[in-house]
Amino acid sequence: MKIGVVKEIKVGEHRVGVIPAFVSSLVAQGHEVFVERNAGVGSGFCNEEYLRAGAIVVEGADEVWQSSELIVKVKEPLSSEYQHIRSEQILFTYLHLAPNVELTKALIKSGAICIAYETVTDKYGGLPLLAPMSTLAGRMSMFIATNLLQKHFGGSGILPCGVPGVLPGKVLILGGGNVGTNAALIASGIGADVTVFDNCPKVLNRISSMFDGHVKTCYSTQDNVARHIAEADIVIGAALIAGASTPKLISRDMMKTMKPGSVMVDVAIDQGGCFETSHPTTHEDPFYEVEGVIHYCVGNMPGAYARTATISLNNATYPFIEKLANLGYKQAFASDIHLRNGLNICAGNIVNEAVATSQGVSAIPLEK
Repeated sequence: MKIGVVKEIKVGEHRVGVIPAFVSSLVAQGHEVFVERNAGVGSGFCNEEYLRAGAIVVEGADEVWQSSELIVKVKEPLSSEYQHIRSEQILFTYLHLAPNVELTKALIKSGAICIAYETVTDKYGGLPLLAPMSTLAGRMSMFIATNLLQKHFGGSGILPCGVPGVLPGKVLILGGGNVGTNAALIASGIGADVTVFDNCPKVLNRISSMFDGHVKTCYSTQDNVARHIAEADIVIGAALIAGASTPKLISRDMMKTMKPGSVMVDVAIDQGGCFETSHPTTHEDPFYEVEGVIHYCVGNMPGAYARTATISLNNATYPFIEKLANLGYKQAFASDIHLRNGLNICAGNIVNEAVATSQGVSAIPLEK
């Protein structure tokens, strides 16, 4: 199969879809890999490494799109890339279609086979291609929030870990999945006062046991969140419904009760965000203030730590890339229900139920 790797063009995005080590493996199995020049530079992989791995390094993205049956990216295509996507071409990347009607329509029109990392499943009921970036985003969310609490960013001037004689800051984490667990890991590790909210008793039990009681848990209801948010210094939005738009857990009225200079980090912004006042930002202009509360809503947070993020993501995606390349998408879907669950759009139809529901339409069963 002819496999293409283009340079990411989303603002502040430095990750790359396939690293040289895995290019080498694909080439050894008889596949051709086309890599846009400098596609890996942001992650620390130079053109020479790709050439040594057996890749065909080309000057521009146009040639990669035209030459490839399978395109492996990191982030969703932007409007300038829509024109390149063609019928029967396989697109394998993060898509986050639920809140993005424009991209959904473009992919439907293209006739391509569009597989979203974030809805591929595993035998444990997890999301294995979302997990590595959720882990990274959860951990970095606390570093970002701690930084934004500094006065010269407009923060309250509270150090989350406290010091002898001064109480630590209060951290509220909405969601106890991968993002929330890893945010709690860092927050509790530095000594903050941490509470995780979730509406699944099993998750709350897991969090309580994992942190040996050093992280508090609370069943997530609107009333519970509203009562605790007024005392929070940091709120991490970590809610997720696979493939669907994120529920709005904090309204503007609730946010008005928060302390001036407190910080909200909406890790769920790719799926629409879980704060009513959230809107996407970029690494170049990452935060803004509403009602005295600082909001950080960068949609590609892990891109800031591109080397770590790229290697971690590739470790998870490569087995699926290999399967698609060796079997073709029809046989790969037939043999692997978890990869099939990643299929969002197929030959002009939305086949993922959560995406369709979020956009107010009906999904077409894959069999049709």
